[in-house]
Amino acid sequence: MDFKTLIAPKDGLCTVAADALLLVIAGKVLPDGLDAPLAQALKAAVDAGDLSLKAGQALYLHHVAGVKAARVAVAVAADGQATAWRKALAAGLGLLKGGGAQHVAVAASGLGTLGDAHAEALASVADAQTYVYRHTKPSAPPASKLARFSLVCDKADAALLESGFKRGRAIAAGVALARENANRPGNHCTPSHLASEAKALAKSHGLKVQVLDRKDVEKLGMGAFLAVAQASKQPLKFIVLRWNGAAKSAPPVVLVGKGITFDTGGISLKPAPEMDEMKFDMGGAASVLGTLRAVAELKLKLNVVGLIPACENMPGGAAVKPGDVVTSLSGQTIEILNTDAEGRLVLCDALTYAERFKPAAVIDIATLTGACVIALGHHRSGLFSSSDALAAELLAAGERGADLAWRMPLDEAYDEALKSNFADMGNVGGRAGGSITAAKFLQRYTAKFDWAHLDIAGTAWTSGQAKGGTGRPVPLLTHFLLARAG
Repeated sequence: MDFKTLIAPKDGLCTVAADALLLVIAGKVLPDGLDAPLAQALKAAVDAGDLSLKAGQALYLHHVAGVKAARVAVAVAADGQATAWRKALAAGLGLLKGGGAQHVAVAASGLGTLGDAHAEALASVADAQTYVYRHTKPSAPPASKLARFSLVCDKADAALLESGFKRGRAIAAGVALARENANRPGNHCTPSHLASEAKALAKSHGLKVQVLDRKDVEKLGMGAFLAVAQASKQPLKFIVLRWNGAAKSAPPVVLVGKGITFDTGGISLKPAPEMDEMKFDMGGAASVLGTLRAVAELKLKLNVVGLIPACENMPGGAAVKPGDVVTSLSGQTIEILNTDAEGRLVLCDALTYAERFKPAAVIDIATLTGACVIALGHHRSGLFSSSDALAAELLAAGERGADLAWRMPLDEAYDEALKSNFADMGNVGGRAGGSITAAKFLQRYTAKFDWAHLDIAGTAWTSGQAKGGTGRPVPLLTHFLLARAG
């Protein structure tokens, strides 16, 4: 997709040359200063009850007299904030994406001055609105014809908006990569497929990649990761991606993404309803791939390492059993009380592996616990961190990227639930505070670096008729790294 600024013509929006004009207005009253043809058309629509001046409302008008663009969509925003702008754009583009328009000019009236966040939002929303999964669905609807977007602005604001488009394009590309991999079924998106995706990304975007197989993992001593993978016929992969954008001596930020390409629960088998959605259990891995793509496209002056422990969690004669004890890469032993608490087992070995990079910070991203969904629903990811400063950075990045998180506690009292009579720890506590005890488990492997954990079980995908991957938290992570890169 092509995103550019368009200097506002002196003779008004009615003369803008585009297939469609999307006008975003503030709610409650019609804005002053619109060209007469647009002002008259909007007033007539409001008077007729066809357009309500309430946030989220939108109207399509065809061949408005006196307007050069053949199609006019009007969307109402609550105010001029970037979040309200996003919602209005989604409503307006929703009216245009199935039609014949290819070039959309986007303008705002009554919202104040647009900034780089508004341009970034346009790129993100346009990509989200036009994305269609079709890899295993030949009957998917045709791709939207929308391909060009021009944001109408004053000349003085153009450079700032162009910088927003640059970010938005990169983040949108990263989100799309994450969504596409998450949406593929488990028999297509295997650990080997994730490794192939990592290699392709490295080749196209100038990253370095290394893929470790079972023998490598055994040699390292990743007993927890091996335990999860041992019943699957799909070979495990431990993927290491590196973006070297800064001096070799600069410590990297390490992103660790849970890559369970299908999670049956193992011997602690999940119930059948909605088990198909466990193909999304590699959402953390998908977000690491997407974030590294965004980082590479933006050419950030920062060193970033992506670690993806990828495998399936399957039942079978070779499967790990409840009560089994395994030795992690750190040397700590784990009593596996529930084989469906497998994500923390693959992550703990990856966190220990991260020590070798002497990282500036380590962030793991995982669809880890249903308990986090109960706590926070589907709007915010759960954030746990041993560092107040790192937590604050991530929360602020989520605000900037409209990809929100909420900090959860890590009190020492929660650690009691992980005690085991037969190992250094159990892999689960009781039902209460399940997302917190999961984070406390991971914290035991993070003493040597600043660490944060993002539980994205409620945000990595949506269910129901709109079922599919969301690409979160690529925007949050990208904005975090942008800030780190200065």
